[in-house]
Amino acid sequence: MSEVNAKANNTKAFVYTEVQTSVPFNKVPWELRNPVISSQPGFQYKTWLSGLGNHSVGGIYAFDTIENAQKYVNDFFPNQAKKQGVAHTTRIFDAVIVEDASRDMGSVDFGGDISKAPNAFVYTEIQVHQPFENVAWQQRNPILKKQPGLLSKTWLSGYKTNTIGGIYAFDTIENAKSFALESFPKAAKELKAAFYTRVFDGKIVKDASRGMRSPYFE
Repeated sequence: MSEVNAKANNTKAFVYTEVQTSVPFNKVPWELRNPVISSQPGFQYKTWLSGLGNHSVGGIYAFDTIENAQKYVNDFFPNQAKKQGVAHTTRIFDAVIVEDASRDMGSVDFGGDISKAPNAFVYTEIQVHQPFENVAWQQRNPILKKQPGLLSKTWLSGYKTNTIGGIYAFDTIENAKSFALESFPKAAKELKAAFYTRVFDGKIVKDASRGMRSPYFE
């Protein structure tokens, strides 16, 4: 098990961020931002996210406690977005409750190994209130494992909201788009729930994410 994945065993919270901006990732000053972000209390690692088509900028992070995740989304991140003059989206997820379900999907956040570096990520969240212990992930995971090009998934369970979601790694952008546009909407329809999906370019964020100890790009 790698150093990053071993640390992930102590992860208590995941944070998702997305800034309402359109900046090609090669224009993002990540070399300057990485040291500032990584110095935040309880920060463990981050995978940068660059919106496919719209060039939004965001990330998926691991924190050692829910409290430190809250400090990040309530204090640090809003101030950073305000400096840029842009609105933003943030989410906190309970990392502890999703461990078994995520390990079963080969999640790198819980020690899984993937065969190649992802070329795309998909973020999903369904507008339901369902405590994760009631989520039928044992039935859902075998279906997901058959999804073309899926390398791994980390399940996400909304802190306080109990929304259901995930961060998925894919081998190609085409397979990621197929999942986000075809497969996932069908699953959400079965729940009769609204949903949120995003597709991100995985290749362009490789160097920036390695600088933040992302387990996807070791």
